[in-house]
Amino acid sequence: MLLAIDTATRTASLALHDGSRIRYEATWEAGRRHTVQLAPRLSAALEDLGAGTEDLTGVAVATGPGSFTGLRVGMAMAKGLAMACNLPLVGVPTLDIVAAAQGRDRRPLLAVLQAGRGRICVATYRWRNGWQRRDGPRLTTWDALVGTVTRSTLFCGEVDERGMEALERLGDLATVLPPAHCLRRAGFLAELAWDRIRRGETDDPATLAPIYLHGP
Repeated sequence: MLLAIDTATRTASLALHDGSRIRYEATWEAGRRHTVQLAPRLSAALEDLGAGTEDLTGVAVATGPGSFTGLRVGMAMAKGLAMACNLPLVGVPTLDIVAAAQGRDRRPLLAVLQAGRGRICVATYRWRNGWQRRDGPRLTTWDALVGTVTRSTLFCGEVDERGMEALERLGDLATVLPPAHCLRRAGFLAELAWDRIRRGETDDPATLAPIYLHGP
């Protein structure tokens, strides 16, 4: 089974994928408690399936952008398991996971994460047999972002109240996807990683690094 770990933000998620279906998935509000929550959650997930680390065949991890501490916790767990159990490792950018949850559409898609201090992290995607990132991730603000939108656009991810107010100014040019589609889930991380592993595209645990858009 492939283990997928996402602790990039205050929302954390775990999934176990056997190649044909998601066997386990949990997404929860971790806040800043990733360090004390991740290992027990993983242990409980494996126990629920009657499995152990010896049943894992690969590890996937969200690489960021995200919080410094959250990213380090997930990366440390993923790298440790990959090296200790000799498993293939795949890192996937955080916003790619958000985009992967969306259905096919001709409109551009903007995936968003909160970056603190009134800033947001944004990446732009276009549908080409799946959502393909065209630019980003980049730091900006809601006011700056809405000033760049000139055509009908989809928005997903962490669209907060401030974001909704800004997007309302765009009228019909902005479509905010439903909350269930905006929740970042490790099941989609697992699917993205599984496809990469099948293509022989894996990462080196020694060199895989988090994506940070600014210094701590």
